[in-house]
Amino acid sequence: MEIDYEKLGLKCGLEIHQQLDTSKLFCNCPSLLRQDEPGFVVKRKLHAVAGESGAVDEAAAYEVSREKEFVYEGYDTTCLLELDEEPPHVINKEALEIALQIALLLNCKLFPITQIMRKTVLDGSNTGGFQRTVLIARDGWISVGDGKVGIDTVCLEEDSARIIDKKERISVYRLDRLGIPLVEIATAPDIKTPEQAKEVALHIGNILRSCKVKRGIGTIRQDINISIKPGKERSKRVELKGFQDPKIMVKTVENEAKRQKEFLEKGEMNKSEVRNVLPDATSEFLRPMPGAARMYPETDLPILRISRDMINEAKKNLPELRTDIEKELSGKGLNPDMIKLLFKQNKMEEFKELLNIVNNPSLIVKIMLMYPKEIASKNKISLEEVENRLTNDVLSEILVNLKKAKINENEIKGIIEKIAEGKNISEILSAEKIDMNSVEDRIRKIIKEKPGLSEHAYMGIIMNEFKGKANGKEVMEIIKRYIK
Repeated sequence: MEIDYEKLGLKCGLEIHQQLDTSKLFCNCPSLLRQDEPGFVVKRKLHAVAGESGAVDEAAAYEVSREKEFVYEGYDTTCLLELDEEPPHVINKEALEIALQIALLLNCKLFPITQIMRKTVLDGSNTGGFQRTVLIARDGWISVGDGKVGIDTVCLEEDSARIIDKKERISVYRLDRLGIPLVEIATAPDIKTPEQAKEVALHIGNILRSCKVKRGIGTIRQDINISIKPGKERSKRVELKGFQDPKIMVKTVENEAKRQKEFLEKGEMNKSEVRNVLPDATSEFLRPMPGAARMYPETDLPILRISRDMINEAKKNLPELRTDIEKELSGKGLNPDMIKLLFKQNKMEEFKELLNIVNNPSLIVKIMLMYPKEIASKNKISLEEVENRLTNDVLSEILVNLKKAKINENEIKGIIEKIAEGKNISEILSAEKIDMNSVEDRIRKIIKEKPGLSEHAYMGIIMNEFKGKANGKEVMEIIKRYIK
């Protein structure tokens, strides 16, 4: 039976965390995840203390009661800051500009002056027991099929350490991920149906992918907050962690709404808690909901001032949305697979550079992404080696020669193959000369043998016969002389 979510009083809000493709937020360490053995290991335990109110946070008390030990693995690409043994450096300006661009694309109001804060973290994933975060924008909106959904806040913050092993009493983390810049986007609780929750998540994802963000598994994390009000009383808000997989987004919201409804139908109230989404779209208890008062100022850093010049620079460099680029490329004749390949390989800028030389999108995708792969497989050369030889400068030179009609399109794959084998492009182009007198004789005979064809038909026959070695421009000029 279909659920009437308006009658159920469903209310949802998304929290989206996206890694940015820069060095770390408060130090100069690279945002590099290591697969080799760590260079050192340290061990620590969590201690809870009373806050300014004089009470210990409920979630903190729960974690301390578990008497866990935390093991941190580090590398030569991490520093003392990740161990919480060195003060933070000034905020990463590139990461800040990317975050500003994302906020602008979400129609947000930017804060010219803001305070970097510390947010209490209790699971051991931050060595200091807190995460640095700064509110940079508020009161935005996006437009989806069912209307506008508000964007409450956009924050820039540090990612947590990476979990490697988790047992009852010991958790092992790696410090390589700790400090990678994250943009946190929190929507207003304006989402009213499971389908709308998925639509909003995908729409914001499209905006994020248009900016300089990291790609791949683990670079984006989404949570959703859900409550219902089928009668007089609203259920307690539940936060679902791991709301990533588009295939189960709708079912996940449906299941949580049903779970909370069952409590209210029994005259009970569900717990205010954080739950983990499972692969079957159900969820399990993770931890109690943290208290509201878990933020306090970062005393090691000054007030953050976002100048008008910085905002103007972010506006000037505002990226096109991925959906808009896809429509534009589709209009130029690229099929969906080619477009997807360009984005997957992160080659859009190189593609645009080559498109400025020769306006043939399909050919450019072939020479950038398809021919190299085919040639590497055919000649048993590593794709990396082929790509290292086929730099954008080399591809540009090929296209310039095509534009000047010194080569034709049929020759290009063969030229690329020779470059992949290690030959010099200049030597290849200069060696591919042919006696144009013999070409002219052959043109004259073909026109006599096959009268009435178009210029381009004769051109195709000649270029195929001479294996693309004849000068295309000169061939066309000869053809035009003889068919007048």
